[in-house]
Amino acid sequence: MPQIVPVILCGGSGTRLWPRSRAAMPKPFLPLVGDTTLFEASLARCPADLGFSAPVVVTGTRHLDHVEAQLSGAPGATVIVEPAARNTAAAIALAACRLPDDAVMLVCPSDHHIGRPDVFAEAASAAAALASEGWLVSFGIEATAPETGFGYLKRGDAIEGTTGFRTAQFVEKPDLERAKSFLADGGYAWNGGIFAFRVGDFMAELSAHRPEIAAKVREAVEKGASDSHRFHPDAATFAAVPSDSVDYAVMENTSRAAMVPADMDWSDIGNWQALHDALERDESGNSVRGSGEAELVDCRNVLVDSDGPRVSVIGLDNVIVVVDGNEVLVTTAEGVQKVGKLNGAVNQ
Repeated sequence: MPQIVPVILCGGSGTRLWPRSRAAMPKPFLPLVGDTTLFEASLARCPADLGFSAPVVVTGTRHLDHVEAQLSGAPGATVIVEPAARNTAAAIALAACRLPDDAVMLVCPSDHHIGRPDVFAEAASAAAALASEGWLVSFGIEATAPETGFGYLKRGDAIEGTTGFRTAQFVEKPDLERAKSFLADGGYAWNGGIFAFRVGDFMAELSAHRPEIAAKVREAVEKGASDSHRFHPDAATFAAVPSDSVDYAVMENTSRAAMVPADMDWSDIGNWQALHDALERDESGNSVRGSGEAELVDCRNVLVDSDGPRVSVIGLDNVIVVVDGNEVLVTTAEGVQKVGKLNGAVNQ
């Protein structure tokens, strides 16, 4: 089994978790579930004693200080500092161009919660075995609800001698009725944006399907410079890299797409309801977190997150209350997808 190089992607601002998550301190660097941040948990899931190499973190200058402050649990880690945001295909290619062709990359977002890290490690091992045979592998996360905010993977034929399957189709975020049909079918899984592939295989596919991205990223790395454990690609060259996701650029185009099932209690913590679902609840489905106190009377499925002021809630169902400094958010569970559109979130 080859060693697995975790490539941790740190980007975005997490506006749907406003006001707790802001541009100055976005959600990967917050302790939203438990005492460690989502970024620290991402690093901790990939220890050396389970066959993982030192991680490569890809982040922008805006997040660099947060990454550096939380990197102590990952000895030997390197950090690639993106001069500009160019989406996941370019971010992964930056890491690939700094690794040997036969290395197996495990690409992980830094802002997800995984409640069963042992299952994650098993899936990573299975994905690495497939990647070492030339497959480009997605984690097929067990779909437990008809979610409309996720892409889906349609399971194809089993790959003989492995626990993996061919990926028959990548499906964009569906409407509710289609999502329900996926769940009833049983042959679909959520696409959580976790991938494994050999460096050489990934760059070959990227060169075939998005040659300008591959060429410009290679040039930016060749012209780049190291600074201790940090690497800075050439900014002027990288500015000319087209922006595209790894799904569109590579995974939906390759003939070697595979998936491994992963029932690992996963959540992208994409909004306040997703966070509530990931937290422990009392017998009425309520959760209270943060340093502030809260009193809930005749409430069901209510989340209170306060950093100081005492919050009292009476007789409400499916409501979320967040207090962060002088900002207060109150929303129904159904309204959480609109949080990122608030003026406060957009102009944070």
